[in-house]
Amino acid sequence: MENKRPSKIDYYLNIAEQVAKRSTCLRARIGAIIVRDDTIISTGYIGAPRKTRDSLERGFCLREKLNIPHGQRYELCRSVHAEMNAIINAARSGVSLLGGDIYIWGENGEGKIINAIPCFMCKKMIINAGLERVISSQAQGGYKIFKISDWVRDWQEKDIIDDAEQYGRDQD
Repeated sequence: MENKRPSKIDYYLNIAEQVAKRSTCLRARIGAIIVRDDTIISTGYIGAPRKTRDSLERGFCLREKLNIPHGQRYELCRSVHAEMNAIINAARSGVSLLGGDIYIWGENGEGKIINAIPCFMCKKMIINAGLERVISSQAQGGYKIFKISDWVRDWQEKDIIDDAEQYGRDQD
């Protein structure tokens, strides 16, 4: 009997993929789970703030209607990002994220897997939440692991805009 048990990373990314299916964004479906001490402590997906109408209900994406490219003008988006929602949901439950990892899985509106790299706003929240790593799905298959301490060091030496990995660069 062959053991087809997934690795821990694949296991958690598979769960993040299921979480992404709850997304209400028309441009992307992204799910995030936060794991600490090998336990899932929070989840989040792209969706409008609680008790407000989302893009699915309205039938259109405001940013798309305004021809705003991926990775820009998030203040005009109806949704809260998956990473933000995972962090917010942990706070609502009184759960500390210190030392945890966030797993992010994403696909575009056509169902193609994307490089699920956090945007600048999410990166800042992830740093301040005390998470240690980001593990994200990749368009070419597999995943990529980012150490949060590397982002901090890079931003100390350079500037945020110099980031080598930026959400939106490969989304169009």
